[in-house]
Amino acid sequence: MGQAKHRRHSKEFREQACKLVTEQGYSALRAARELGIARNTLWNWLTENGKHGLRGRLHEQALGDDPRVLRVRIKELEQRVRHLETEKQILKKATAFFAREAQP
Repeated sequence: MGQAKHRRHSKEFREQACKLVTEQGYSALRAARELGIARNTLWNWLTENGKHGLRGRLHEQALGDDPRVLRVRIKELEQRVRHLETEKQILKKATAFFAREAQP
């Protein structure tokens, strides 16, 4: 397996990337794709800056009672749940692997 290249992004780049999601209504996935970065990287930046939660609150205010909008939001949340469940499974497997490796 090749080693991933780690790029250092400027503070300004990170801020602009976060603004795509928080101010311009892009999904994290769409913004990450357009910027050529990993979605998890963008999620991390949003979380570090406390903006991920802000977007959630703003998004809740804009939802209203429109069933179409609510269905889209449900799909986004279901996708996020699947992503988090996958991460959880990976972490469980990694923990078990390293626990076995640590045993003499």
